[in-house]
Amino acid sequence: MNLELATTDLAFRDEVRSFLAANLTQAMRDGQSRTTGLYPEPEISGPWQKLLNARGWLVPLWPVEWGGTGWTPLQRFIFETECALAGAPLVHPMGARLVGPVLLRFGTPEQKQHYLPRILSGEDYWCQGFSEPGAGSDLAALSLRALPDGGDYVLNGTKIWTTQAHHANRMFALVRTSTEGKRQQGISFLLIDMHTPGITVRPIATIGGDRDLNEVHFEQVRVPQANRVGAENAGWECAKYLLEFERGAGIFSPRLRSQLKRVARALKAAAALPDELHRRLGEVVSDLDTFEWLEMRTMAALAPAASPGPVASILKLRASRLKQAIGELGVDALGAGAVRWRSAPAGGDGLVATLVPEYCNSRAFTIFGGAAEVQLGLIHRSVVAA
Repeated sequence: MNLELATTDLAFRDEVRSFLAANLTQAMRDGQSRTTGLYPEPEISGPWQKLLNARGWLVPLWPVEWGGTGWTPLQRFIFETECALAGAPLVHPMGARLVGPVLLRFGTPEQKQHYLPRILSGEDYWCQGFSEPGAGSDLAALSLRALPDGGDYVLNGTKIWTTQAHHANRMFALVRTSTEGKRQQGISFLLIDMHTPGITVRPIATIGGDRDLNEVHFEQVRVPQANRVGAENAGWECAKYLLEFERGAGIFSPRLRSQLKRVARALKAAAALPDELHRRLGEVVSDLDTFEWLEMRTMAALAPAASPGPVASILKLRASRLKQAIGELGVDALGAGAVRWRSAPAGGDGLVATLVPEYCNSRAFTIFGGAAEVQLGLIHRSVVAA
């Protein structure tokens, strides 16, 4: 792949930089820099999403007729890189990058007309209802029942590890509509109004101290059958398609580089560093360069609204392990100061208060979105054994 920027790409990069300079506020930058969980809070990401939507730059993976940008893969990479370098907030992906593509492929015309504009405007803030107390990496073991009753389904059960459910007004969820046959054959994909009576959201405390994860309990919750995406008991196909976007349709290397820059500041500030840390830094930089090339090759082959396929598992696994390696390097660079991170003084460069929670939260990256062991199995079946 030729990475020399053509004149048109240089002009596009300048256009992105001008947009960032004119619209990205210091409050947005500060909010993103203080974010140690998965995504910034809605008051940080929401205003940025509205600006991107107004500019027509919010959903580059969508078809142009539904708001997509029509960018080349290199332009998309330029955009993501410039946003990361400028410290722009991450856009909450649940609507734009996950349920949006599912609706584009499997949704009815009425569902597309209703939900897609609300995703773009930010009127709907989505969460993902996949994992359950007894069904995490083994997603097919989910048991939240959805029994038909007239024109509704009646839901009873629990979802867990639901990111930012306390902010969401919508959930896309996998529910069990049949116990016959193979487990995957009895699952349906539902769109749920989080304000429906019978839904209770409870926070889950994490080691990083963030308010990100939740348990969501359903007790006699009625959801219209019209909110089902795809055929009844065919939700597994929707789920597989969505998980390919979750694992492989993002561009992670620019954000990983931003995290590595913070780690580099901690390394520079350390009084003395053992050779071992220098060696590990070199390995991480080399791995990140390789991962960036893999991302760019994947994006180059990805048409708008298309899923990346089996390579999504490779990208997800490598991004997760890189996130953990960078986090480990950061706390080791901080030395004894990392132990006292909860009592770190406010102000300054905030490295201790940022790097340590990032490290703590990074431990989950090889679990959520499909555990590392699951990804290795998918890679073997789809790539090695094919």
